[in-house]
Amino acid sequence: MNEARPLIKLQDVKKVFQADDVETHALSGIHLEIQEGDYVSVEGPSGCGKTTLLSILALLDTPTSGRYLLAGRAVEELDHSQRAHIRNREIGFIFQAFNLLGHLTVFENVELPLTYRAGLSREERRRYVLEALDLVHLAHRTRHYPAQLSGGQQQRVAVARALVGKPSILLADEPTGNLDSKNGQAVMELLCELHDRGATICMVTHDPRYADYADRKVHLFDGRIVDEDTLQRLREAESRSLAEQARRGHPAF
Repeated sequence: MNEARPLIKLQDVKKVFQADDVETHALSGIHLEIQEGDYVSVEGPSGCGKTTLLSILALLDTPTSGRYLLAGRAVEELDHSQRAHIRNREIGFIFQAFNLLGHLTVFENVELPLTYRAGLSREERRRYVLEALDLVHLAHRTRHYPAQLSGGQQQRVAVARALVGKPSILLADEPTGNLDSKNGQAVMELLCELHDRGATICMVTHDPRYADYADRKVHLFDGRIVDEDTLQRLREAESRSLAEQARRGHPAF
């Protein structure tokens, strides 16, 4: 029996940023597969490459080298217009900062991605928006503006906007980062609810508590995927190094 084709497959993906004469290797030889229906968390310290990885998965950035297959299609070398087209149909992105437009109502914010999709009638767009808002329990707030909502409600609207186009995968970049613990917990419970309904989710977080919500955890350190034991050893070594620098009077920054 043939193994199911992964929804996402990264093969030896590298990302190098060049500034003047300095090269920064943000990602080094990433191999990753995500199957349809997975809930994956990507965890690691600040600066380890989490956001860079998510930007590549979301087709917001391109790898320096390596292959990226989305539903079996190579997408690493597509041009800007082609990436935007696939992103609109296949990927829902949840931003840490919500990124809602203050002059648009909740309904209009959620509808926005659909306005770039040809072939949908106004009635179809309305049905999609109300379905998405119902999934996040905010169908009664369609006429409100972002400023009239709590932070947790704004993030729920952002989740609805990511869901509205019925994407193949939801990508969440620190979705609780701008929320207090109560609202953060509520958003995590919402993501679990969506996963139980069949959503495929890949979430970046620096918080091990939230990483534990996922079915599978991927650990990043210095641009590489490492196992949990290796991550712990590297963290301990980094802590010892910082403590030694402080003891000698040489701060890290």
